[in-house]
Amino acid sequence: MSRIGRMPIAIPAGVTVEVAENNKVTVKGPKGTLVRVLPSEMEIKVEGAEVLVSRPNDLKKMKSLHGLTRTLIHNMVVGVTEGFEKKLEVNGVGYRAAKSGKKLTLNLGYSHPVEMIDPEGIEAVVEGQNVIIVKGIDKEKVGQYAAEIRDKRRPEPYKGKGIKYADETIRRKVGKTGKK
Repeated sequence: MSRIGRMPIAIPAGVTVEVAENNKVTVKGPKGTLVRVLPSEMEIKVEGAEVLVSRPNDLKKMKSLHGLTRTLIHNMVVGVTEGFEKKLEVNGVGYRAAKSGKKLTLNLGYSHPVEMIDPEGIEAVVEGQNVIIVKGIDKEKVGQYAAEIRDKRRPEPYKGKGIKYADETIRRKVGKTGKK
C-alpha cells in the first residue's frame, strides 16, 4: 500500500470538504474555496472529520495516483486554512523590486523595467527593495508564479546576481584569473 495514500487527511474546524460526481472535490475554508477534479478511479470518502482515499486495485498507475490524490487534497486543505507562500530574493547592484497595485515592477539590469501583473488569487508582496513574497491558497499557482518571477533573471554562478528562492543555494564558480 502507498504509505502516503493510506494516511487520513484531518479536516480542521471551519473547513468543509465535499466530493461530487467524477471526484470533483470542493474545499471551503476561512481563506477561500478551492475546486479540483481528481482522478475518477480513486475512491474519496469523507468520514467525520477525516478524508480517506482508497484505490480500486494494485496496478502501477493506480498506485502512483493513490499518493498523488491524497497529497492534492491535503494541499487544498492546508491552502484554505494557512495558505502557501514562497520567498524570493533579488541580488545584484541596482536590481530592485517595487509593487504598485497588482503590478510588480522589477529592475534587473535590462534596458527596461520588467512588469508583471499578479494572477487571480495570488498576491506578491515586496519587503524592502529585494525580497518578494508570493502568497496564495493554491500551492500550484504560488509555485508557478514564483518560478515565472525567477525566470526573468535567473541567478548566475559567478557573482550570484539574479532572482533566487530564499532557501536556494547557488553553486558558485571561480572567475578567470589574469596572467602573470
